[in-house]
Amino acid sequence: MPTYEYECAKCKHVFEKFQNITEKPLRQCPQCKGRVRRLIGRGAGIIFKGSGFYQTDYRSDHYRQRAAADKTSSAAPAAGAEAKKGAARKEKSAGHEKHAK
Repeated sequence: MPTYEYECAKCKHVFEKFQNITEKPLRQCPQCKGRVRRLIGRGAGIIFKGSGFYQTDYRSDHYRQRAAADKTSSAAPAAGAEAKKGAARKEKSAGHEKHAK
């Protein structure tokens, strides 16, 4: 059940009321019995505790195994590409040294 915020038009008293969504809004101020209006609330922070809030919490063991296999197979070509880049840099710098002499 949400907490609604109200403000009195007469005495400007601001208060909160814990109400069911289906309940009608309050009409009277608890202090001066003046007319009240419901304010647009700031909302509340949501706190998720425990497991089951992430997409990966519901994955099957089979899915996890395939995902791990994909990670290791895609990491190997990336490592090879980095090694090629390093070798190309060395060749390039060696070429500059030859021209400098």
